[in-house]
This record gives sequence, C-alpha cells and structure tokens, in this order.
Amino acid sequence: MVDWDEHDGIKSAVTGLLTSGLSGYSLEHSDIGGYTAIDNPLLQYHRSRELLWRWIELGAFAAVFRTHEGNIPEVNHQIYSDEETLRHFVRFAKVYAAWKPYRLDLVKEASEKGLPVVRHPFIHYPHDPEVLDLRYQFMVGAGLMVAPVLDPGTDEVEVYLPAGRWVHLWRGTKLGSLERGVYETVPAPMGEPAVFYKEDSEEGIRFEQALGRLGLLES
Repeated sequence: MVDWDEHDGIKSAVTGLLTSGLSGYSLEHSDIGGYTAIDNPLLQYHRSRELLWRWIELGAFAAVFRTHEGNIPEVNHQIYSDEETLRHFVRFAKVYAAWKPYRLDLVKEASEKGLPVVRHPFIHYPHDPEVLDLRYQFMVGAGLMVAPVLDPGTDEVEVYLPAGRWVHLWRGTKLGSLERGVYETVPAPMGEPAVFYKEDSEEGIRFEQALGRLGLLES
C-alpha cells in the first residue's frame, strides 16, 4: 500500500526485507513509493510526497533501486511531480550507484553462500540480546547499518549500534561504545537517513569516499 502502515505499507517493506533475507531470498527490494492506491468515497490511500521521499531513501540501500507509479498513477505523488522530488530521486540514485562495488561483492557472496544483501543485524551480532528486538533497522552486508525514517513528520530516529565505534555516513561523527551496544537518537532530516558504518570497515570508507567524489556529503 502507498502508506506508512506496518502491515502493508513502508514499514512492512522493511519487515519483508528482513524476513525474506532469512528465508532464502538473497536479493530483495520493494517498489519505491508502494504500489496499491485506493481511490473511492469510502476509502482513500494516495501516495504523499513525504512518503515517496522517505521510500526513495530506503530503496537506495536495497539490492534493486526502482520506482513504481502504482496502480492508480494519477492519485500518487510521482518522482516527476515536481523539480524538488526529481532532484531528491537523482541524489539517491547517485547514492545507490556509489555503493555499486560493495553491492557486486555482496551479490557474489549471495551466489556462493546464500547470505542476503540486506540482513537482519543478528546475522552478525547473534550474541547481542538487544539485536533480537530490532524491527525496522537493517544491515547492508556486514559494513553498513541503516535505520530508515518510517513515520510522517519525523526528522530523527533511534538506532541501535552494537559494540564498536560507528561512523555517521553523512556527517563523519563517531558514535557507539567499544564495550557494549548503545541506543542513539540521531538527526535524520530529509536527504540524510540514518546510515552508519563500522569505523574499521573498508567497504564503509570506500562508500563514503565515493559519496564525497559525487559531492553528496557535507563539506
């Protein structure tokens, strides 16, 4: 659905990424913006601009990055509805392109070992009990931790960072504890979803450098 709902909206897209990855599906994605709209006097589900923008950010960290007009295109906000939305889409198309080398490595790993590209954190932190309760946070391979914004009118998110030092992708700040996992509430304004990489992650450093070359990081 073109909605924020946990049962059949953007939240359920994250649930699908996490559970399908544990069920043998190594390459996962969702239709950016959702698919099913409803337009009748009794019930209306129309895709909002904000929902589309946040789903674009989510989609940039899945195995496949693609939009969908939906089943009733005329009632949905589209990537071409205004210039700002199109620029937001272009920005995250570049973000998706920037981690292509890492994605190719993960797809190769998927073909050899069956590990999904998008993973529940407990795959890498099975002995951390806090990780078991994470519902809407995921890892891309072992290198990236992503906590997308999944609610309207929200510009910050709570993210759980397992033991270690984690680098905020967009701002370069370091968070976390070497001794234990910690919860952090971090800013997530439009255009800067909460994404972290482990301080010693070669993939994360390479990704950050690629984003810098594209002019997508703060100076």
